[in-house]
Order: sequence, then structure tokens, then C-alpha cells
Amino acid sequence: MSRRRIGFWYRLAAVIAKPPLVVLFKRDWQGMEHIPADGGFITAVNHNSYLDPLSYAHYQYNTGRVPRFLAKAPLFKPAFVGAILRGTGQIPVYRESTDAADAFRSAVDAINSGECVAFYPEGTLTRDPEMWPMVGKTGVARVALMTKAPVIPVAQWGANEAVPPYAKENKVRLFPRKTLRVLAGPPVDLSDYYGQELTAEVLKEATDVIMASISELLGELRGATPPSERFDPRKQRGAGK
Repeated sequence: MSRRRIGFWYRLAAVIAKPPLVVLFKRDWQGMEHIPADGGFITAVNHNSYLDPLSYAHYQYNTGRVPRFLAKAPLFKPAFVGAILRGTGQIPVYRESTDAADAFRSAVDAINSGECVAFYPEGTLTRDPEMWPMVGKTGVARVALMTKAPVIPVAQWGANEAVPPYAKENKVRLFPRKTLRVLAGPPVDLSDYYGQELTAEVLKEATDVIMASISELLGELRGATPPSERFDPRKQRGAGK
């Protein structure tokens, strides 16, 4: 299997994004040894700021294994941004449409070709009041069990302190300089689920294992204990009715 080379478009994106990240933020990067040197793999990352995709991409770019993100389709519409996203091989996700499954097929193909595909299993910015990872969606587990590729959990913290999620005021807080903390862990053990029919229950259980690994890593970064029960926005919506 081949690995995706850092081509023109990724280098262009790095030229644009890295200088301000280096100037404006400090970095605390850990666990790079867990990013596979070769072969296809998945990273599963928590999401707590509109800035954290750049923070995480900077981290992984420096490992030499560039990620392909599953990104919302509307992000591809602006001409220049869309050109960069397509040029760097990002995968559009068309929600609530018959094309939604294409993203998973593209992810499987990329992994089987020796590339890295990055998932935000929560599907959106966390709504947890304490900024812990929420209940995950099952797409990452489905792709992981279809490919049997290593799943590397990644936790990040600090981007949310500079660009808080959902903040209506003071959205950007650059000073004093914040530290972008990223920690990758060893592969999640999903071997108990290999060979099983991909039922909703199996996918949910495998997703819970992945989310527990991310939460544990985030607890290390924060010096805190993750909650015993993850925030579920669907239950919150139901409770509000």
C-alpha cells in the first residue's frame, strides 16, 4: 500500500496556515510515535473549536502523514477554499442525502490505498457544557470494522480557549498566547468486533470504545477525569420538548 505524498496543495495550505499558527500559539504535541509510518489508518479526533481542524492538521502534517478529513459539503463551495479542499483530497459529506454513503466509500478506498482518514466522530462541535466529547456517531466504527485499519484516538485542547465554540461575543481570544495541546494515543482495540455483522448495536459499542479512548486522552491533557456518561444532544433535545 502506498502513502499519500505531501503534494502541491497541501504544501500551499501549510504555507498559508502554519506561519500564523506558529506566531500566535504555543504548542504541546505528544504521542506522534503512535501515528503509523506506513499503511492506511484512521484518526478519531474530538472537536471543540472552529480552530481545532487547523491545530490538528498542523500536528499531523509535521508527522509526515497528512490526513484526509470528512468535511461538510458546503465548505467546498467557495472557489479558493474548495480548490484547496479538493486539491488536498478532503472528502465531502452530503448530509441527509443519497450521496452520504459516498463519503464512507471514499474513506474506505483511501484507507485501503494506504492513506489516513480523519474523523470527528461527534459530527459537530461538542455541546457538552464542560467541553468533553459527546456521544459519537457510528460512521468511524463502520469504516474501521470494514477496513480493520488501526484507529488512532487523538485528543486536543487549547484551540477552544482561543476560539470558544458557539460564543456570541469575544469569539477570538489570542492573548495571552494559548497553547495548542494535541495528544495521540495507541490504536484502539476493536478486535472483539471483527467478523461480526455490522448491526446498530455492534456499531454503537465499537463507537463507545473509540470515544472512551478519546475522552481518556483528553482527561490526560486537562488533568481531569472524564464524566462517566457522555453528553447526548439527542436526549437533550428530547428533554426540551
